[in-house]
Amino acid sequence: MAQRWTGAGEPPQVDRHRPSNARVFDYLLGGRHNFEADRRAAAIVLEPLPELRRLVRDTRDQLRRAVRHLVEAGVDQLVDLGSGLPATGNVHEVAHRIDPAVRVLYVDHDPMVLSHARTLLGDETRTAALQADIRDPGAILDNPVARELIDPDRPMAVLASGILHHLEDDEAAATVAAIVERLSPGSYLMINHMLDDDEPRAKEMERAFIRGDLGVCRFRTRTELHAFFAGLELVDPGLVYADDWHPDTPVRAQSPVRKLCAAGLARRP
Repeated sequence: MAQRWTGAGEPPQVDRHRPSNARVFDYLLGGRHNFEADRRAAAIVLEPLPELRRLVRDTRDQLRRAVRHLVEAGVDQLVDLGSGLPATGNVHEVAHRIDPAVRVLYVDHDPMVLSHARTLLGDETRTAALQADIRDPGAILDNPVARELIDPDRPMAVLASGILHHLEDDEAAATVAAIVERLSPGSYLMINHMLDDDEPRAKEMERAFIRGDLGVCRFRTRTELHAFFAGLELVDPGLVYADDWHPDTPVRAQSPVRKLCAAGLARRP
């Protein structure tokens, strides 16, 4: 059930002894919002892929570029699903540097994420954080907190960066279908997702996430990822490796780690 977390006091339901994908991601980015259990889990997933920190940074950088691209195109409503813990260059910060009127809704189920988000946002009126399960996009968009900020009848962009691969196949497909159903014409869906592109370590990473008690992390094929965009029009350059999506600087030398993450942005006609 979606609910608003005020940020007051100790975050509820935070289990310091069990790792969280959001806190592991924070640790890999060099953040401080993580516990010993998260660092132990990170060590396990780093074993088959020591370059994972680079992959995580590429994911975050691509999200920022997508936000910039969308706002420069005139989109003024952004919904960030599975937003994770605050980091340098958060979605609302990137957006507001271009257009201070952009409204941003952060959505995450982790109460610790929401606690830090509320602290960061303070009295910000153009941005809100909502505790909710991303597998029910309808409940998110119909929640009073979202309704105060996001008009679903106007174009918006839904950002699904680094989150869908943590869902089982049927859950991911149903979630994306529900998102697309709620998109008004002119709206966008951005997906950043772990990729199985004939890199052997993709399967090793899936097993490492399970060993680290982090649950599912599905590295999907290009065909599987293209299916998420059914009924939408992919924006140039299409579905590509994350660091090939409108790079700010020339892409670095070819490396196998590049083949483990893809990104795409599509528009509902």
